[in-house]
Amino acid sequence: MQNIVALIAMAALIAFLVWSGVRALRARNPLVKWGGVVLAATLAVALSGVSALTAAGIVKQHSRSAPVPDLEVEVTPERIARGRAVADGFCAGCHSKSGVLSGGGDVGKDLPLPIGSFVPANLTPAGALKHWSDGEIFRAIRNGIDARGRWLAIMSFTNAGRLSDDDTRAVIAYIRGLSPSGEQTPDPPDRFSLLGLVMLGAGMLPDAKPVFTGVVIAPPKEPTARYGRYLLSYQDCRECHGKDLSGGVPGQLPPLGPDLAIVKDWSQAQFVATMRTGVDPNGHRLTEQMPWQPIGRMDDDELAAIYQYLVNLPRF
Repeated sequence: MQNIVALIAMAALIAFLVWSGVRALRARNPLVKWGGVVLAATLAVALSGVSALTAAGIVKQHSRSAPVPDLEVEVTPERIARGRAVADGFCAGCHSKSGVLSGGGDVGKDLPLPIGSFVPANLTPAGALKHWSDGEIFRAIRNGIDARGRWLAIMSFTNAGRLSDDDTRAVIAYIRGLSPSGEQTPDPPDRFSLLGLVMLGAGMLPDAKPVFTGVVIAPPKEPTARYGRYLLSYQDCRECHGKDLSGGVPGQLPPLGPDLAIVKDWSQAQFVATMRTGVDPNGHRLTEQMPWQPIGRMDDDELAAIYQYLVNLPRF
């Protein structure tokens, strides 16, 4: 709403500048006359550009849509256990700053520019999800759209949508059984600033992952490169370490992760220890921006699978 008001204010200011330019044309003093016209025209053109980009950003912000799957998740002990494993090793990286899936801190504060406020939601019954259907939660995970049809921007930038259908259902089953904890998430959880809308309208922000309504099937859970590839398909390693894991590049969202070919020089035990302790074989401590803690909660087979995938990547 604030951004709509800002857009209306810019339109009013543009109209005022045009009026000022017309008034300047009536001045007898040439300096006042043409100086006023040039200044008013320059400001009006610049502000018109900002207004157009803001409007484009607002349109883009509200253009994402996807159907709500018709499903009701059967809650079983096996499904809850798998959901807990996925949540601990993935979801907790953003949604568990103050407690188990009770919400995260404002991601916008970690970005290099003040493009808005983006708060990972409280997923316990203390948050809004207790009012959502299983299909609405599934859509939020798969396509980054909340129960009211609003775009969850940061969620759609992640690879959460690549979780298999079975793993997504397992997460839903696990969430349903959580105890209420934490505070209600701001509504809406994602709020672009005026700068954020301008950058969004100008195409200067990352694209959301494409909407996908098909089926995602995971390979068998075992310590193989094939399963490791699946795990890294939904983990956001490529968002920092580059699309081919050869290192982040300028222009992507921070931080810029290093080339993961370094893992080829480690043993499997050293890789697992690094993910569990946050210290690599050379004694270097991983930064807090690297979500090694949730990754380190994966079981031995999962970490072995990731290791097998990384060491079998071709040299970059």
